[in-house]
Amino acid sequence: MRCPYCSHNETQVIDTRDTENLESTRRRRGCLKCHKRFTTYERVEEADVIVVKKGGKRERFERQKLINGILKACEKRPISLEKIEKLVDEVESDLRKRDSVEVDSKTIGRITMRKLKSLDKVAYIRFASVYMEFEDLARFEEELEKLQKK
Repeated sequence: MRCPYCSHNETQVIDTRDTENLESTRRRRGCLKCHKRFTTYERVEEADVIVVKKGGKRERFERQKLINGILKACEKRPISLEKIEKLVDEVESDLRKRDSVEVDSKTIGRITMRKLKSLDKVAYIRFASVYMEFEDLARFEEELEKLQKK
């Protein structure tokens, strides 16, 4: 494994753990040259999930795109990267359990929103405002009221 800091090819595994859902292995590594530490994740390579976009365009599911969207929603919130990674693991797992390898982007958004709602209400409403494309303040307030009632 190449060190992301100094690009040295020799690293040492310090700690290995399975993630909670047992779908990936987390390895803590240390570089033998610069001695910095970093984390890698090992996952089983499965058939690609194909995302069907609003306009009908199809593309491979990119985990990093979902992480980036959630990171934006969680900006300045007390949510660790580990919790975000776990949430994305759960979303990806849900997608892979479906009967079809094709899934529309709306479904991914709904699954993500449901999981964000239980993690952090502010992050949920931020994500929802982009995903649901609120056209005006009234629609935004409507969603806030629903959230407050629950």
